Amino acid sequence: MNGYLLSFGVCAAAAFFIFLPFLVVDKGLFQYCGDFNSQQIPFYTYMNGFVKNSAGQWSWETDLGTSAVNSYSFYLYGSPFFWLTTLLPQAWVPFSMVPMFMLKFGVAGLGAYTYLKRYSAGRNYAVIGACLYALSGFTVYNTFFNHFVDCIALFPFLLWALDSYVYDGVRGVFPLAVAVNLLNNYFFFAGQIVFLFLYFFIKLLTGEYRITPGRFGRLAFESLLGVALGCLFLWPAVLCLKDNPRTVDLSSGFGFLLYGRVQQYFAILASLFLPPDPTYLPNIFTDAVVKHTSMTAFLPVVSCAGVWAYMKARRKSAFTKIMWACLIMALVPVLNSAFYALNSSYYARWYYMPILIMCAATMQALQDEEIDLMEGLRPVAVVTLLFAVFALVPKQEDGVWSLGVVKEQSQFWLTYLTAVLGLLIFYGVIRWCRGHEKFTRVLLAGILGFSVFYSVAHIALGKFPQWEGDANYRSECYVAARNNDLPDDHFYRIDSYDCYDNIGLWMEKPCIQFFNSVVTPSIMDFYPRVGVKRDVSSKPDQKLYALRGLLSVEYVVVPQDKMSEFTEKWGAYGYVYDHEDASLVYFRNENYVPMGFTYDKYILLEATLPETEEGVDAADALTEAGAAQDALRAGEPAPVTLMGLAEDSRSNMLMRAVALTGEQITKYGYLMEEATTADTANLTYEAYVQDAAARRATASTSFSADGTGFTAEITLEKDNLVFFSVPYDEGFTATVNGVEAEIERVDGGLSAVLCPAGENTIVFSYETPGLKLSTGVTLGAILVWLGYCGFIVFVEKKKKQEKH
Repeated sequence: MNGYLLSFGVCAAAAFFIFLPFLVVDKGLFQYCGDFNSQQIPFYTYMNGFVKNSAGQWSWETDLGTSAVNSYSFYLYGSPFFWLTTLLPQAWVPFSMVPMFMLKFGVAGLGAYTYLKRYSAGRNYAVIGACLYALSGFTVYNTFFNHFVDCIALFPFLLWALDSYVYDGVRGVFPLAVAVNLLNNYFFFAGQIVFLFLYFFIKLLTGEYRITPGRFGRLAFESLLGVALGCLFLWPAVLCLKDNPRTVDLSSGFGFLLYGRVQQYFAILASLFLPPDPTYLPNIFTDAVVKHTSMTAFLPVVSCAGVWAYMKARRKSAFTKIMWACLIMALVPVLNSAFYALNSSYYARWYYMPILIMCAATMQALQDEEIDLMEGLRPVAVVTLLFAVFALVPKQEDGVWSLGVVKEQSQFWLTYLTAVLGLLIFYGVIRWCRGHEKFTRVLLAGILGFSVFYSVAHIALGKFPQWEGDANYRSECYVAARNNDLPDDHFYRIDSYDCYDNIGLWMEKPCIQFFNSVVTPSIMDFYPRVGVKRDVSSKPDQKLYALRGLLSVEYVVVPQDKMSEFTEKWGAYGYVYDHEDASLVYFRNENYVPMGFTYDKYILLEATLPETEEGVDAADALTEAGAAQDALRAGEPAPVTLMGLAEDSRSNMLMRAVALTGEQITKYGYLMEEATTADTANLTYEAYVQDAAARRATASTSFSADGTGFTAEITLEKDNLVFFSVPYDEGFTATVNGVEAEIERVDGGLSAVLCPAGENTIVFSYETPGLKLSTGVTLGAILVWLGYCGFIVFVEKKKKQEKH
């Protein structure tokens, strides 16, 4: 059989058998755990409907509202695998996750074979290398994240295209490979750039790449052309993430060079020898940063024995030097973070790239009978056996002696004995089959069978501890939430109590409980100001009842088995029973305030000292905050500020007064009264009910929203700021009665616009910042690429004619 088809077919078939037991258990709708259930399934399902039905780019259902382009380009917007699922009806998408895994595993095998074929002695060895890559611990581990598997599948084509340019002079293909990988995931592409530099220059220095200055210049041109072709989502993402707090701390000192815990080093090294633990259940090095980091470089059956044998026999080869360089980078924090644009959070999500090189090295060790595989197997077996110490070392805790420092003995021994089993299979194949015609077939069968076994064990270890908690996932999300009968005649947000994450996406309703790490940056500014932690998710505590009124929450969704608990704890805060279905109960918020309302008071957001130039006295620089800053300069009592209040009461205050900066107070303070100390004293639930009624009395008479923005109508007795709990985003432009208006950032991250007395029509229109520019660049690059390819064809045809 053709090696390309064989690699694709066996990897896709292996994926089928890996997921088959779970498809049977889950009756067709595969549920895993954690992020897979909370993000991957609802994201794919929701966006299937969004791209088909929305005329714009703004997703109201994503947290408080976010650009769909910016939020989902990290997850799926640029993925060719996602766009394939748009051919399906939306209701079918949750059932397509396993078929898509089969496709992704198959494409990963196909890509790896395409790359490895150049370095192989024959088809079978390249197929073995492809299977090792597609079925590595990294791939199996990252089924939890799903969209990471897209990167694993597409990356080998990037290295293949680079090799094809340098070795074969193939032009025009490398830009396409760059564009596809960049479009697929801009964040992973940042690491791919680093790895490509490493790969290219090591191959150049070892003499395996030979390239003239002219050809190097063309390669640089093709690289830039590829970036231009694929930059459709890149520039919008850069503009969105430029204020992201998760960047490297340049003052970290030793943190640049050394990990804070010695266990981190052992965890990195162990990832080469043992199958991975489930992403949320690290078992040995629990003090290290391991959870959710994708830290695994395990190859099924062969482990790193082939790599060890190859590196010992071919010390000067480019592959050996690349693998040493990657190991060093993994062990040095700042070098590791270079694969993620110096992100301050630890990740090992770049390991799939050196894993491909490990597969190439293993393949060459297998096919070269001059390389003694036992030279690699023996030390790897010894190191693997030594890991048993962690389960056998005695320890004393609270006066009681026990064996092992592992968290779960049963999980450890399953993982450990699986690794030992793989080495025994490898030893048997080497011992009795190497040198025979059947060697590659037997080894391939062993790799496939072992991969299915260890992958099923890995997924089961992650899935079944959450079996009871996920028992109602299908009935609550796919059935009840997707078929909810909440009203559609006006805009409102919902809240959820102890429901599955992102239930709002299933309902296609804006929900303030939301799990997505890429949202409008102003949301990350606003939420902490009102006592809500905002890192990878928004989960406002129920005790912040006033926040529900501020954010126009009208309904709370509660699972049937939590109805009594919710009523007992929070029923007194204005939530009344509305209706229910077989799985969910719906409570209505009596303190609901429609979107778009006004205030008669304002409060200073915070009293801050502006940044000053060196040598300028800070007191002389207080100019922004008007009268409030004047008070600070004169030594008078500190002004009343929102941030000066207790966190739990700030949302109550925001139902009474809008929070403005000093500059905004100077500009709009005449429209409202300044909040006094007395106004901050009575922030009780009873007062909140009155404040909600007051805001409701001033609310807009209509508010209609879609993917392009929103239109509101409101009648005012006097000029005033109209507040909307819409995240401030530079992509919005506003008009009031057809006249362009300035959008103010109030409350630390939400929006308001000045309107005159009388009847007003307010229109907010949204366009993702940078998308128009990046679209123009991509379209221009397509024309350049077509012209470039046409020129190549013309030159090649002319050369052939001259030869004849």
